[in-house]
Amino acid sequence: MVGACLSLLGGCRRQDMFDQPRHDPLEPSSFFPDGASARTPVKGTVARGQLREDRAFESGVTPDAGFVAESPQPIDRALLDRGRERFDIYCAPCHGRVGDGRGMIVQRGFKQPSSFHVDRLRAMPIGYFVDVITNGFGQMSSYRGQVTPEDRWAVAAYVGALQLSQRAPIPILPREDVERALRSGTPGPQ
Repeated sequence: MVGACLSLLGGCRRQDMFDQPRHDPLEPSSFFPDGASARTPVKGTVARGQLREDRAFESGVTPDAGFVAESPQPIDRALLDRGRERFDIYCAPCHGRVGDGRGMIVQRGFKQPSSFHVDRLRAMPIGYFVDVITNGFGQMSSYRGQVTPEDRWAVAAYVGALQLSQRAPIPILPREDVERALRSGTPGPQ
């Protein structure tokens, strides 16, 4: 019985780890000379997994300040599906679900962005769209903090698919799609 009581008393000391000194965020502290408990990270600190050394992949811009012409990721169904998902979240409110620049925010009075289907944007390489997502353009602010570099390429690839959807040359379309368009009387591709 006495042994059991002594073993229980030994466990009381373990509470020290639970009750250790700590500070809540932005709480004052007498430990540091400036009186703040929160510390600024050392200059050059990079969070684990956040070291970005490939500027072309990060921003779509080549070392000679041109735009990357081809996606560094293979453009497949999974990438396009991811791009569509991210596009619908971040881009469609302004650019519209089909990229025509008539999203819901525009319908409520916000300035209309250019359609992705104008000749100027159809001629742009994929890196241009990654650069705009990264750095913003005109009224569009940067989405660098919201959209990862991998997802920027997915969105840019999806924008290319949207552009192709509006003016796909007939020879690259499946025969069934051409026949369906002709039966429905909708204007066909260019």
